[in-house]
Amino acid sequence: MSTNGVTADLLFGAGRVDAGEWDACAGSGDPFVSHAFFSLLEESGVASGRTGWLPLHLAVRDRCGGATPRGRLAAVVPLYVKNHSHGETISDQSWAEAYDKAGLRYYPKLLIAVPFLPVTGRRLLIRPDADPAVLPALVSTLEQVARHQKVSSIHATFCTEGEWRALGETGWLQRLGLKCQWLNRGYRCLDDVLGGLTDTGRQAILDQRAALAASGVSLRTVTGSEITPEHWDAFHRHGVGAGGFNREFFHRLGAAMGERAVLMMAGTAGSDCLGGALYLIGDDTLYGWGGGREASSPYGAAFDLGAIEVAIARGLKRIDAGEPDGGKLQRGYQPVFTYSAHWVRKCGVREVLVEHLERERQAIQALKAQLE
Repeated sequence: MSTNGVTADLLFGAGRVDAGEWDACAGSGDPFVSHAFFSLLEESGVASGRTGWLPLHLAVRDRCGGATPRGRLAAVVPLYVKNHSHGETISDQSWAEAYDKAGLRYYPKLLIAVPFLPVTGRRLLIRPDADPAVLPALVSTLEQVARHQKVSSIHATFCTEGEWRALGETGWLQRLGLKCQWLNRGYRCLDDVLGGLTDTGRQAILDQRAALAASGVSLRTVTGSEITPEHWDAFHRHGVGAGGFNREFFHRLGAAMGERAVLMMAGTAGSDCLGGALYLIGDDTLYGWGGGREASSPYGAAFDLGAIEVAIARGLKRIDAGEPDGGKLQRGYQPVFTYSAHWVRKCGVREVLVEHLERERQAIQALKAQLE
């Protein structure tokens, strides 16, 4: 495909493009959009046609020359064909119902996302020095692919606010959600954080710590080469690594990206793992894994505080965490918007969804204000 001198190809897997070219578009700040991470997903079978995540990544080349006669890789979009919504972290049940009521098929659809994970980040991975024609060509090509594949829609989930606005300007529908974030305000240690909390929040943390100590449970944090294959097995075996990820994936993750991993394990002398939480380190952000049991476990407070200690020690600016809950808010996390953008092929359904999104947006904004 070619538009305004920009060419585009569809790739049935991250392995079809050079890792260096992909990462020149993705940058180094977010490990979840790196070539290594998408390769791990696909090589381990986590993201595959068998699991309902068929890779169909979009690669765009511009006029600026490069490694091939067709030019260098100027942008890449992690794109999947989906025949269901399993493993997605933004509910679209109401969308499927709207299509069903209109007598239309919602599946298959195209999804621009990091499979199984609610991590916020760039979804249109465009080189900083790319030709200005790349963005409109990329959006136009995505829509052409959708029409050619006869899918109902395209969904870019947990994208950045800038991408959300740019796609909205081209006519894509805009959706808001909520998640939690912690900001490092120049803290030197955890006591500085606790000193800034409300009396209720601080006392709740002290009570939780006392209860954890009385139960004989301790928290161990391991990073990089300290994480052994046995740690990954324990993390996966107890279900805390569940959510679509298999044992092979975690072992591959440890081998390929272990230096970015922070694994927290709660256990007693007689148990290797009662609960766990996994984070990946970016340039300025500690990314929470999500999808496990850590948020609802009795060790959630310990994991939240452990993450804060890691962020402070490494001089990171923020923690990208999961959905807002009372416990996280008491511990100094705050609700922030998440953004997703959507293109739909049928005008009649689009009108219904526009009304739905407006009502949803008002509810999300009210909930954020309430939580704050």
